[in-house]
Amino acid sequence: MKFGIMTRNPDAWSSTQVREALNRHHILYECFTFPRLVARIAYKPYFKVNTTSILDDLDALIIRPIGRGSLEELVFRMDMLYKLERHGLYMINPPTAIEHCVDKYDILAMLEDINVPVPRTLATESVNEALRAFNELGGDVVVKPVFGSRGQGATRVNDIDIADTIFKAITFHHGVIYMQEFVEHGHSDIRAFVIGDQVIASMHRIADGWKTNYSRGARPAPAEISEEFKELAVKAAKAVGCKVAGVDILEGPQGPRIVDVNSQPGWKGLQMVAKLNIADEIVKFVLNEIKK
Repeated sequence: MKFGIMTRNPDAWSSTQVREALNRHHILYECFTFPRLVARIAYKPYFKVNTTSILDDLDALIIRPIGRGSLEELVFRMDMLYKLERHGLYMINPPTAIEHCVDKYDILAMLEDINVPVPRTLATESVNEALRAFNELGGDVVVKPVFGSRGQGATRVNDIDIADTIFKAITFHHGVIYMQEFVEHGHSDIRAFVIGDQVIASMHRIADGWKTNYSRGARPAPAEISEEFKELAVKAAKAVGCKVAGVDILEGPQGPRIVDVNSQPGWKGLQMVAKLNIADEIVKFVLNEIKK
């Protein structure tokens, strides 16, 4: 048996954890990046990296963050994943899940449709409409890039003149204005790690400010979340097609609000407080899935 690990950095912490877990399970693996992958049409092997034929030699593919790129590069990478899926290669996560999760508007729109609680959110290309919505949302909002992660580019705005400047800058660069009501959450949130139909580990991320990303300095703390929160996390992950996901939950005054579903989550902070080895759980899940 042999797995592929699609990763921009094989020595990154989470990728290293996966490699070590595969070694413990006596599973061969090959790490590679998208730029090294060769795709063929009308002659085989359809996909090759070094001497490895992806479809012939690999039993599963674990996809870590696919990296930045131009629109053409990113579309091409997704095209390759879809073709691999059509030819039966098992992937964590499937390409549809990756596409949904990279788009903040798409995620929350899908979650609202299945009655998962999310913050009030507005997206528009109109500065005037955004300024009206600024007041509708209480005059205290978080403006985010539609495509982004780790809290990068997210800005809390509670002054309408500053909001006007930010909105005009976004539209000047042909961006979409995407903003959410600010949900009071006491400088902490919950990260629930979903594998299949269950939350296998969770933590509070405690920060000095309103941004609670571990990559931005938030401190992990053990959290045994309620069954309600677990059910919401699993429901959110399944709604966007994730088999493995990091689901972010705010504990607001009106109850829980799902703010993000990450299809390629890291778990360095979570592993510090988790009782089990998360990489081992991922590998065991994949093995069980491909044996069905």
